[in-house]
Amino acid sequence: MAKVKYTKNELKNQKENLKRFTRYLPTLELKKKQLLVEIRAIQNKIEKIKSDIETKQNQVNRWVDVFAEAIDLSEFFKVVEIKQDVDNIAGIDIPVYQDVSFEDKDYSFYETPLWVDYGIDAVKEQIRLIAELKITERELNILEEELRITIQRIKLFEEVKIPEAKENIRVIQIFLGDQLTAEVVRGKIAKAKIEKKKEVSRA
Repeated sequence: MAKVKYTKNELKNQKENLKRFTRYLPTLELKKKQLLVEIRAIQNKIEKIKSDIETKQNQVNRWVDVFAEAIDLSEFFKVVEIKQDVDNIAGIDIPVYQDVSFEDKDYSFYETPLWVDYGIDAVKEQIRLIAELKITERELNILEEELRITIQRIKLFEEVKIPEAKENIRVIQIFLGDQLTAEVVRGKIAKAKIEKKKEVSRA
């Protein structure tokens, strides 16, 4: 804690600090609420994506099991780009999943099983879901870290800065009040001395 000067200027500064802290605190509280709402929504979204990934994997496995053919479906295409954008939530930039682009490779329709077309589509969809999951988890991590920082700031204002400013104002006001009282007393003593001298000189 910095040493406080017992002056009128310092009193003014401390009052301005208190006003600023109390004005800023509701903004932080609002940000905390916004972050909590967004985090809950993203957590639900992640659970949905995970469920979709599992469903898609089960579908692919069923087709492979039915036809009992060991075929690496990833040989028929390659990932070209994972597209994402940037959004802003409560003043924080976060990555947002858009899509995955693929490059298809030529293959013989006569030499490959009938289910391969479906399998390729299913695997591509699974890749899209996994890409979306990773980006959405990164989004969640960013917002959770921002929530942690926001809660720390709220505690700092509520438990340290605002009480500190109030206490400084109280102490400075007492000091200045005592100083004013002392000045009044000194003034009265000086006046009494002057009056006494006048009486002595008149005698």
